[in-house]
Amino acid sequence: MILFNYESDFILTNEENYSNWISRIIESEDYIIGEINYIFCDDEYLHAINVQYLNHDTLTDIISFDYTEGKVISGDIFISTERVRDNANDFNVSFDEELKRVMAHGVLHYCGYKDKSDSDAQLMRKKEEEKINLFHVEQ
Repeated sequence: MILFNYESDFILTNEENYSNWISRIIESEDYIIGEINYIFCDDEYLHAINVQYLNHDTLTDIISFDYTEGKVISGDIFISTERVRDNANDFNVSFDEELKRVMAHGVLHYCGYKDKSDSDAQLMRKKEEEKINLFHVEQ
């Protein structure tokens, strides 16, 4: 089950399309959907989580808490839509594209992909692009 929660004014349109897309991402990596909560928030909200739980006093676009067991993907994915909007401007892409990238990024971490080393980050970017393209695939 994929749930969308809102701690800011942002509201995701077409939740069902996003839910189906996230399901396709998980299935394409040979995993099973457990319970995934997307929590959309602002910088202040995510910064407080970053400080409290990760001891990082910085702004970020995403924080994910992974509860995956075996092949069953579960977790909480917090996304600052303010950071996503700023990053979209910085990378010269649309807000929607950057939002999809970040949403896919969180799930890809649950599927075992990392991004700390250069080679891992390169593979993560490739997977993000691949998964963004799944959004347009009809079921």
